[in-house]
Amino acid sequence: MPDRCIPVVLVHGWKSHPGIWNRLFPRLREQDIPVWTFDYTSLDGALMEELAGALGGFIAARRKEENYTGSIDMVCHSIGSCVARFLLEVNDGPARSGRVRQLIAIGPPNNGSALAELFCDPVIGPEITCRLTDTFVPRNFDPAADSIVQACRPGSATMAALRAAGLRPDIAYRVICAENIARTPLFFPCLEGKTFELQQDGGWEMTFAGDGIVPHADSVLPGATLDIVPALPSALKEDPGRYCHLQLPRAPEVVDRVMAYLRPGPAVPD
Repeated sequence: MPDRCIPVVLVHGWKSHPGIWNRLFPRLREQDIPVWTFDYTSLDGALMEELAGALGGFIAARRKEENYTGSIDMVCHSIGSCVARFLLEVNDGPARSGRVRQLIAIGPPNNGSALAELFCDPVIGPEITCRLTDTFVPRNFDPAADSIVQACRPGSATMAALRAAGLRPDIAYRVICAENIARTPLFFPCLEGKTFELQQDGGWEMTFAGDGIVPHADSVLPGATLDIVPALPSALKEDPGRYCHLQLPRAPEVVDRVMAYLRPGPAVPD
């Protein structure tokens, strides 16, 4: 299989589903890019380690089916990025047996999730959970019982394992984040267009530099490219919500940026 046909593995986020890629699918088909879609909706309640193992098994099975041993690209949304990174950096980091050209992360909580920590705050956590019920969290959501929420808290053992493993030098990392550059409340009405950001003193501040769920501070990685969308405030006038976390993989600029990164030929870390 030549470089122009490098397969792309799609990994959706927490409490999400493969339908989140419905704007990206047609573009991939137009370019004849093979798509391997990892669906872990049936693994609700699994640990991060288990999800990473399932992703590794899925990729191995698809490689065998396609008789393909070359490099792959990975495009992940939200916590799907943490699942992929745990596989690549913690599980496979020492051996580097999995050949991955690049990992494109859309709205990822790479450094842990401020919102996951906020959910667990005994004082204001219940209020925020209530505000996000039926929008970002399901009814009867209990953060203490949710293994993925616990894994994505900044001080968790999972995040510590990722920090200890470090980024792989053989993979190009791309981070795509959204920002409410128009400062409109309609960007994410539940939080008046802002995003919670965890401060060093353990407190929280509200910022427009985020997608309503994940602030930029949660996403940035040293050595990774960083794209902020939309480029112009006017993009938020027609439909502000299409750039918030829940819809980010469907945003036109995000799809365009992903397709630009999935160009033929080898990728070298910038």
